[in-house]
Amino acid sequence: MANEHICPCTVGCPLQKVMNALGGRWKMSILCSLSNDGSTRYNDIKRKMGNISNTMLAKSLKELEEDGLVKRTEYVEVPIRVEYEITDSVRSLIPILTELAVWGSNLK
Repeated sequence: MANEHICPCTVGCPLQKVMNALGGRWKMSILCSLSNDGSTRYNDIKRKMGNISNTMLAKSLKELEEDGLVKRTEYVEVPIRVEYEITDSVRSLIPILTELAVWGSNLK
């Protein structure tokens, strides 16, 4: 068994955990938008995303919040104001994503 190859993407793999948290059509775009714009209201995010449905945006934001990638702040005003922003863990991820973007631009 010493020569047995263990795939790095087995159950519990940190890379798979990252891919699950960042995967999907909209999550990366949402994170990039929040990274560039700072704290942003829901409708402003929706406007920037273009043709994303309300259901998909709400679901993506909720998942990002559950994974600790987005912080949701609700202000008790009339009407209630809700803003979203990236967390420190995403701020630390931005240089890595920038490098991945450079790498991806060289793919054929």
